[in-house]
Amino acid sequence: MSNERRKFLKNVSLMMAGALTVRLPVLGSALQPPLAQPDASWIRSLYDRGNVTTYLKSKNELQYIGMPVGGIMCGTVYLGGDGRLWLWDIFNKNQEGIEPKIVNYSANVLDGGKKVRSRDGACYIEPSKNIRPLDQGFALQLQWGNKTVVRNLDEASWPEISFEATYPIATIRYIDPALPVTVTLEAFSPFIPLNADDSGLPVTILSYQVHNTGNTPVTATILGWLENKTAIYSAGEAQERVNTVVKGKGWQGIYETIRTKTGSNQEFSKKSDYGSFCIAAAGNKVIVNPAMQQGDISFTASSTREAIKPVNEKLNGSVATHHTVLPGKTIRTDFAISWHTANLHFKGIQGEGRYYANKYKDAAAVMTYVQDNHDRLARESRLWKNTWYDASLPWWLMERTFLNISTLATTTAHRFSSGRFYAWEGVGACEGTCTHVWQYAQAVGRIFPSLERDTRERVDLGIAMMPDGGILFRGEAEKRPAIDGQAGTVLRIYREHQMSPDNAFLQRNWPQIKKATLFLIHQDRNGDGMTDTPMENTLDAVWDGEIAWIVGLCIAAVQAAALMAKEMNDAEFATICNDYTEKGKRNMEAQLFNGEYFIHQPDKIKGRSVIGSYNTCHIDQVYGQSWAFQVGMDRVIDREKTLSALKALYKYNFKADVGPYIAAHPGGRPYAVPGEGGMILNTNPRNEEFPFGVKNAWQLGYFNECMSGFEHQVAAHMMAEGMTDEALTLTRAIHDRYHAAKRNPFNEIECSDHYARAMASYGTFVTACGFQYHGPKGYIAFAPAMNKEDFKAPFVTAEGWGSYAQKGNQHTLQVKYGSLQIQTLRFPHTNVKKVITSVPVTFREANGFVTIQLDKPLQLKAGQQLQLTIA
Repeated sequence: MSNERRKFLKNVSLMMAGALTVRLPVLGSALQPPLAQPDASWIRSLYDRGNVTTYLKSKNELQYIGMPVGGIMCGTVYLGGDGRLWLWDIFNKNQEGIEPKIVNYSANVLDGGKKVRSRDGACYIEPSKNIRPLDQGFALQLQWGNKTVVRNLDEASWPEISFEATYPIATIRYIDPALPVTVTLEAFSPFIPLNADDSGLPVTILSYQVHNTGNTPVTATILGWLENKTAIYSAGEAQERVNTVVKGKGWQGIYETIRTKTGSNQEFSKKSDYGSFCIAAAGNKVIVNPAMQQGDISFTASSTREAIKPVNEKLNGSVATHHTVLPGKTIRTDFAISWHTANLHFKGIQGEGRYYANKYKDAAAVMTYVQDNHDRLARESRLWKNTWYDASLPWWLMERTFLNISTLATTTAHRFSSGRFYAWEGVGACEGTCTHVWQYAQAVGRIFPSLERDTRERVDLGIAMMPDGGILFRGEAEKRPAIDGQAGTVLRIYREHQMSPDNAFLQRNWPQIKKATLFLIHQDRNGDGMTDTPMENTLDAVWDGEIAWIVGLCIAAVQAAALMAKEMNDAEFATICNDYTEKGKRNMEAQLFNGEYFIHQPDKIKGRSVIGSYNTCHIDQVYGQSWAFQVGMDRVIDREKTLSALKALYKYNFKADVGPYIAAHPGGRPYAVPGEGGMILNTNPRNEEFPFGVKNAWQLGYFNECMSGFEHQVAAHMMAEGMTDEALTLTRAIHDRYHAAKRNPFNEIECSDHYARAMASYGTFVTACGFQYHGPKGYIAFAPAMNKEDFKAPFVTAEGWGSYAQKGNQHTLQVKYGSLQIQTLRFPHTNVKKVITSVPVTFREANGFVTIQLDKPLQLKAGQQLQLTIA
């Protein structure tokens, strides 16, 4: 390598690294020693806008990256750090974890000894990489002057590659100063909030740009290939694989399938991994080859229109595009890979098949739809990406609070042909769209509210509803309700109502909603407003007594039901709910607050003979108030006591380096390791000998862990209460734990990979914006937690999304997609003299906020905006 080239790469690396760190410490630089306060300048840097997180080959940051790019509820296809696709968990294997494995560990983990399973964090301590059950890739041929260069588009073939981690569209740059071009890849599956169907296409789009940086024309040919591995597990000597050239309007490709050699294919087509693939390129002069020779990167067309091989021989289909790139010009060429493996089923679950098969009979049909609608799908996906990241909030925070919704594009989440949404807790682990886990996941209800509305109605208030109003916490896979899952589901029902354009959902389901709420109220055996019936909870045990986090969550849920009752003009039920919440709030604050934080009051008969959190400082102790903020409710727990509890959590449970703590408190699963920061689930500030009652229960290991879903919930709450320093510090600790130099940034792990609870991260974005919304009322509100005088952020409502901006006294709502109907707006302002806008309004001021009422509802459509100046 020449000195000039070394110098270039060094400068590129320094430039990219500067963009990555944004003056924030990562990896080796721990926040501060345990219990010490982070440095003030470091805290200030958390608020910096910064730049996109960019991972580099030169820093060995690409090997673990696996960004889901396969469409929501379509299986898992990973985009690697170098642009190749890997993992390919699309064959309905229903395995536990992205890579089922057991790895050795240095300490005992729960009851499993010194072994870590997929559900215990195997991929946290030994991240998966390079899982390639089929051959796929791209190559570039460049010709200029008398030179010809061929490069595979992979990590081994380029001196530098950068990966910009902007879900749902990643940007990868291939860098070599010896070449007269720059090469950029944008990779994604269509992702359009509010449009679950077009976001649920089993396809990956790979859009390459080649820019000529030299002075002479360059001929660029890009080749993509895909191995036919249909029926990857079940195919045998009786089958053969077939590649066929296919052509559509403005595109050509290779359709890959499998068939039985003789006789009927009907029985074989029922296999779970049976299906088809398609690889295609846009253009009318695509170079197609149904049987690319193994090991031969060929940029020439084949006259053969079909290729057939037995299953034990490799069969690759390829497509290529050919371009002349003039000096200073850029060409874009688009490829796509689709698949169709529809034979999904789970034992004992009502539903089978994949939803996308309702519209598309095979991978070629998927490709036809994608290519026919390519411009719109790409435009709307890019519009969302640009809208999301065009914000004043820190770039790293926008990444971490949103990217967990990529869980929907993994085998954690599925959608049956009936339209039913069905999910595990994490990949292949713990069935039944579990209420006590999924109720933390704030992202789905905000980005794809139709999925959550249908799940509430079809499953929670339907399949899972017991005669007494209890909701089976794993649907038909369970025979019991969970108390926290029940409360969280009532709160989700209120959120789903708010994310609706009208009252139809609430009206249709009101009788069942009342039953579910009455079930909660009836778990208060002594009538003091504090539930005390022993029942399953998310820590996988039945706890006795009056438990602050469960009591507060039930109070919040019943308060939400009271608000829904008011909208339904059900005054009698509203009174029942309000009586319960008033008693509960009063007694919780009097009996369960120890002067510093909220606790678990033991059952008066059993005492501490059963497992519980008791006098420990528990991460979810004021979760009810946290949930209340997510749906725009007022206080359900006293503010000063809540702040005291949150400060106690930060004091006792947050560790800038968890190493010393977990060394002294073994048994937990490794979701944070020495040298990393995080918030411990339960700590023992009173130094009691047996703080959790029992001595040997396997669940005790949970109390010593850092589970990111719980941490995100606390961060969201801290943000809402004005504890922005602490909220950012905690979220940054999680972000750094998932830095690409250590593990996959897109895979927050708890009980298996891509754990649903981690989608609580979106809640931190909600509270950072102070966002409130009620679709049927036409109500929208913002109260930014930071950068208040010059703020910008995206918003998603029932039927549209766009951007909100506040600059001084001027507020602007701009709709980018769909429509937004509003009649009432609220912003933090005092001493308001007038409101200047284009439509007639009245206003009132109270408690530091101004509420603006439009004379009549206003509908803003895509491209329109409303601007208000508050003087």
